[in-house]
Amino acid sequence: MTGLTDRAALVTNVEGRLREVGRAVRRTMLDAMPDGEPVQWLYGPMREYPSRPGKALRPALCLSAGRAFGASSEELLGIAVAIELLHNAFLVHDDVADGSEMRRGRPTLSATYGVAAALNAGDGLAIVAGQVLRRATRRLDRDLADLVWSEFDTMALRTLEGQATEVGWQLDNVENLGPDDYLHLIMHKTCWYTTIHPLRVGAIIGSGGTVDLGPLVRFGFHFGAAFQIRDDLLNLVGEERTYGKEILGDIYEGKRTLPLMHLLSVADDKDKALVHHYLRQTRSERTPDLVRSVRTLMDDYGSIDFTKEYAEGILMVAEEYFEQAFTAAQPGPDLDFLRSLVPYVWARWR
Repeated sequence: MTGLTDRAALVTNVEGRLREVGRAVRRTMLDAMPDGEPVQWLYGPMREYPSRPGKALRPALCLSAGRAFGASSEELLGIAVAIELLHNAFLVHDDVADGSEMRRGRPTLSATYGVAAALNAGDGLAIVAGQVLRRATRRLDRDLADLVWSEFDTMALRTLEGQATEVGWQLDNVENLGPDDYLHLIMHKTCWYTTIHPLRVGAIIGSGGTVDLGPLVRFGFHFGAAFQIRDDLLNLVGEERTYGKEILGDIYEGKRTLPLMHLLSVADDKDKALVHHYLRQTRSERTPDLVRSVRTLMDDYGSIDFTKEYAEGILMVAEEYFEQAFTAAQPGPDLDFLRSLVPYVWARWR
């Protein structure tokens, strides 16, 4: 009972902190939105994703890491908001590319307004992110501001490389993939902009550019990979009401997730042929029966359990790298929050 109580308290504390950050960041994002015309087809849609509560992990990482290394909230908030605005811009484009129907519990922009208007709104969010970042970096000395902008450039390129890799796998119908391929993909597509970049930027500002970034990359990669695998699993086993996105959407989209890669590696010839047939279909051709069949095979061949165990191994490595990454950080609530994130991800699986 004590273990269950401790896990519940951990989840409550972490999610309470994330909600607190989310409220502050949403207010600031919406305050940064331009007023003008056309409201119906640009400025209104631009406000939709920032208005919907998300995890707020990225700004929370930036704020906590920055304060742990000595920065003030005032120095960091604009940077954290720019990160979250760019994340929302990426989401709009991701939803278009994936043909997704749900985002944060409501229809996607492309489902509501059409692809063209959604892409315009996504571009607009990216522009506002740059405006917010420019204002925020005026607080910093020039060399430090240049370093922060360079970090954003690197993050954006790594993310695009990952997105292009995933799109290429689907367009070329690549099937002979394994865990190393998956980790390479999410290092670029997910980890860099979800965990590594927010941690690095916060630490750079807090330390005045003197922090050793290598350990932060190693911790951020392993923590981010485990977090992404957890999200992949929730897409397969979660409930749409709490998950906020289309359940089984990854299967409908033909995404090369770790459970799918494992299934392809262990299925017998008959079942592997079914998976190959499924992968060669377009999203519109993948019927609910076909999608459910692939999902059932993941249970039959232990792909869900394999993925959970794989992620738990990555989390253990992340825990080891944490102390190296934050050896120069100041003790306090921000460091405690960052330290609690690894057991938090673990607790959410229990």
